[in-house]
This record gives sequence, structure tokens and C-alpha cells, in this order.
Amino acid sequence: MTMTIAITALTNWLSPNTMHALGWTLLHFLWQGTALAALAAVLMALGRRASTRYALGVGTLALMLAAPAVTFFSIRNTTAVVSAGSYSESAHAFAKTPSTPATGNGTAIMPSSPKTVSLNVLPWLVEIWLLGVVFFSLRSAGGFLLIERERRRQSTPPNARILAMCHALQRQIGLDRTIEYCECLWLQAPAVIGWFRPIVLLPVTVLTGFSDEQLQSVIAHELAHIRRFDSFVNLFQIAIETLLFYHPAVWWLNRRIRAEREHCCDDMAVALCGNPVEYARALTIMEEWRGAPVLAMAANSGPLTERIFRLLGRESTSTATRGAGLAAGLLCLSAALIAGNLLLGIAYPKSAVHAGEDSVSQPSQSSGARLVQTAGSPQSSDTPVSPAKPAAKATPARPQSGEAQPASPTSYSGSQSGSYIEGLKAAGLDNLTVDQLVALKIQGVSPEYVRGMKENGIQPEVEHLIAMRIQGVSPEYVRDLRSIGLDPSADEIVAMKIQGVDPAYVRGMKENGIQPEANQIIALKIQGATPAYVHDLHDLGLYGNADHLVAMRIQGVTAEYVRAIQALGFKPTAEEFIAMRIQNVTPEYIRALQSAGLKFDIDDIVAAKIQDITPEFVEAARKHGFQNLTLQKLIELKLTGALDSRAEL
Repeated sequence: MTMTIAITALTNWLSPNTMHALGWTLLHFLWQGTALAALAAVLMALGRRASTRYALGVGTLALMLAAPAVTFFSIRNTTAVVSAGSYSESAHAFAKTPSTPATGNGTAIMPSSPKTVSLNVLPWLVEIWLLGVVFFSLRSAGGFLLIERERRRQSTPPNARILAMCHALQRQIGLDRTIEYCECLWLQAPAVIGWFRPIVLLPVTVLTGFSDEQLQSVIAHELAHIRRFDSFVNLFQIAIETLLFYHPAVWWLNRRIRAEREHCCDDMAVALCGNPVEYARALTIMEEWRGAPVLAMAANSGPLTERIFRLLGRESTSTATRGAGLAAGLLCLSAALIAGNLLLGIAYPKSAVHAGEDSVSQPSQSSGARLVQTAGSPQSSDTPVSPAKPAAKATPARPQSGEAQPASPTSYSGSQSGSYIEGLKAAGLDNLTVDQLVALKIQGVSPEYVRGMKENGIQPEVEHLIAMRIQGVSPEYVRDLRSIGLDPSADEIVAMKIQGVDPAYVRGMKENGIQPEANQIIALKIQGATPAYVHDLHDLGLYGNADHLVAMRIQGVTAEYVRAIQALGFKPTAEEFIAMRIQNVTPEYIRALQSAGLKFDIDDIVAAKIQDITPEFVEAARKHGFQNLTLQKLIELKLTGALDSRAEL
């Protein structure tokens, strides 16, 4: 939950252009990844050598990483051009004239861009993608830590004979790097881990169950991985799987790369040892040994049946199968290109792009020809607007000299208060960049909205206005918060809205004696502290401030836990309950010590839990003749180590 909130907050602070470009990049990679994978399938089907197919696979994987990066920057640049073109006339009017041409009903509307169509969907896509990246990153990091822990705990140096064999093979294959060899119990097949200082893991099952010839072959296979720097390529594959996890083509291509990598190392092992039959027998024995993690490169990785067929000179893939794969690859490539063309048409209609290009190249052209008519206008949206006399139809008559200017209305209207930019400028937002203007318009930040925030004591920056509008913060919401005594900043208002803090929640807390600041309210809401929770604690005689409540919720202090502790004769304070929960003091633990005849207070029970004073330890002390000891004395006895509690237990 906390991770989701953090990612949501991160995406809220990304600029609309960045969110737009990132979201469309993720969508475009659906067809790009399919096209690249189909192309790789075609080329790999034509390749006869494992090394050629491996190089094609790795090269395609690199293109899969480059394609989203190129797409992202291309979309950002295109969006900037279209946005600049769409708003160039308004900026020109802002600098030159006090009014902006309007449509038939007097309202000037900016032309819609592709952003407005995808705005509601793209943030969700980006958030889901970020969650996936975090999940797969944590999974990979956990795998690395697990492998390293197992290596340290369950690995020992091999005997001198095995070590001499390894060093001899290392010299034959031409490796002068420092390589560590370890004998282990937690794998069933030899494997390589590490990048700069590689480690070859040799399972006991292989060392005792293989002949010397078979053992040399599988060790040569692992040394071939080191010779080819396959560990770095494997790390690159894991990174691509983490970033582009949502595309099946990435996983398919990585499986093919790993399979071809094993074929390449098989070829090197056979060339070094010269006995493919014995090596094939070793692989056959390891067919049922599938215990190596993906982060390590083991001798029994990949499709072993296909590898055994290759070693024995019998290709498992027939010509017909290869032809079918070639045809399927070409078909997928065609389908991906067609889908990509359609997606590009949806993302960037030609009319929008051309309009942007025209307005950038011709900034002085009349803006009336490109104004979008609003709903309800008497003029049909299908009727072309004549560029010859747009100003006469759209521009309201200016007052004559000496004529009184009309008063500014309280609610903004394009026909009454001028252009959108002029309205923002009147509300105190001037010197806006094109990106800021685009973002404000897309999110519906009106001059009235800006004025409403300022009337309620908020002096927000442009980024704050965008974030508040995205989260649905209204001037009324701010006014209600201030009416109940809160004085939040713009950042705190956004955070409270994200967490679902409403005036009723704050009022409920204050009715129960909690007078929190804005940041404390946010923390209370994140931890799920409700007015009902506070009320239940007060009924039990437990009182605390906002910080105490946050800590108690973090540590899991519930009304049931408080009631159970109090039933044992204790009346801890909020701070003492927090300390007890930190040390995992349970009612059962206290009851067990009471049954042993001990008397103690809260400080004693926390200290006893820290020192692992158990009823069994108390009983062991009594067996040694220590009777009627206080809990404090038992703690001192435990610290001295005078009793061998493990032996007694």
C-alpha cells in the first residue's frame, strides 16, 4: 500500500508531457517489441550456427531497449511542437491584443490535442508499469542476496584433485582471471555466479556421481560461460525483463538467448574435452536436476533434450518446423507493423499534427480558422470556418473612446474576460511557459480556480495547481479544512487529498481530544487511525497525542491488545504499549512469567523480552539453586552467561 502511494505521488509530480510521452511509449512498445521479436525469429531461423543465433538474439534485445528510449524522446519533441502550434496564437494575442477571437457563441476554445484523449488512461498505465518495475527489481535483488547467502553458508573449497582439474581446464580454455571454485550442497548441477570475480559452484552430487571425463566436460561448460562474459549478458537480460516485463516477446526472446548461450558453451566444452558422447551422458543424468536459479548459469539450464540431440549430431528441429517458424515470424512481423501504423494514427491524427506545423510556420495567420466550436453553438461543427473574415464574426466590439469598460464578472467566461491566458494573468499567473500553459489547460485549471485558492490563503505555484486539480482539490475543500483549524500548505493539501482526508475525519479526531497538525493528520490517515480507534482507546483509559497514535498503529497496538494487557493487572501508558509491541511482548508471554511466580513492572517485562528471559530460563535458574529471584536479577544472570540455558533446554 505504501509503495502504491509513493508511486502515485511520483507520477503526480511528473509533468503532463512526460506522463503523456511515457504512457504512449509503453503502448507503442507493444507493437515494436512484437515486430522486433518476429524479425529475430525470422533471422534466427535462417541462422545455422548457435553463435550466430545468439548474436542476433542479443542484438535484438538491445534494440528492444533502444526502441522505447527513442520513442519517448520522439513523442516528447512531437508533443512540444503540436502544443506550441496549438497555443501560439493565444500567446500572440496575449502579447499583442487585449482580446482573443471567439467562436460563434463567443467562447474561444483551444484545439484538442491527443493528450486529452489519453490523459485519463495513461497515468494508470504508467503507475502499473512502475509497480511492475519495482516488483521485478525487488525479486531480482532478493535472488542475488539469496544466492550470495547460500554460497557463504553452504559452500566449501573442493579437494586438491578437483582443484587441480579445474585449474588445468582453466589454462586450456585460456582464462587468466582469478576464479574461485566451491563445493556446495544446495545445487544439483555446476553453475557460475558473480561478474568481476566469478565463482564456479560444484555440487557434491556431480563430484561423486560423474566420471572424470564427464566432470571435465561440465566444468569446461561453466568456464566457457566465464570466457564469453555471459554473466554480464545475463545481467543485461534481467534488466530488460525488469523494465519491459509486460511484453511476452521479451520473455520469449530471453529464453531463446539463454538456450543458444547453452549451445555455444556446449560447443566450446566439446571442443575442449573432445568427447561429445560422455558429455551427452552427463547432460542426460542431469535431465532431472533442475535446481539452479535463473540468476546463475548452470550446466543443466535450457532445453536439455535439444542440447543432447545437438551433441549427438541429430537436430531435433526439422526443416518443416523451421519453415513453419519462419512463416509465423513473417506473419507476426506484418501484423505488428500494421498495428503500429494504426496506433500511430490514433495517437497523432494528421489533422492535429498539420495544425501544429501550420501554426508554428505561420504565426501571423488568423486564428479564427483553427478555433474549435463549442457544444451548443448555432454553427454546425461540420461547417468550415472561412478564414477571410473571422475577426468580424468572432471578435466582440470594442468600446468607443470614453465609454465605460464593463466590470469583470465573478465567473470566468471567454467572451466576458478575454482569452484563457489573459484570465490566468489577471489571476496572478503570468510569464507562463508553453508546457505550463498546456498542463494547466489540460487539467482544467481556470482563472476562477486560481482565484478561489488564493482567496482561501493558498499561494500555489503552477505545479501545485496542476497537482491539486489532478487530485480533485477544490477551493471549498481548502475552506472547510481551514474552518476547522488546519493551516496546510499546498503540498500538504495534495497529500491529504491523496490519502482521503476530509473535514469529517479531522473533526472526528478533534472531538476525541486529538489536535493534530496537517502532517500528523496525513500520517494518521496513512496508518489507518480512525476516530473510532481513538474512541476505543479512550474507553480503555489509554490516552496519547497524534505522534503516539501513529506509532501505536505502526506497531499494531489494537484495542484488543490493550484490553488483554490490562486484564493481567497492568496499566501501561501509550509509550509503554509502543515499547511492548516493538519487543513483541504478548499477553501469553506475561502470563507465562506470572505463572513462574515472578513479579515485575512494564519496564522489567520489556527488558526481559529484550534479553530473551523465558519461563524455561527461570526454571533452569531454579534448578541451579537460585530461588525467589526477581526479574531484574534474572536479567543480570542472563547477561553474565553463568547458565548454559541451551544445555538445560
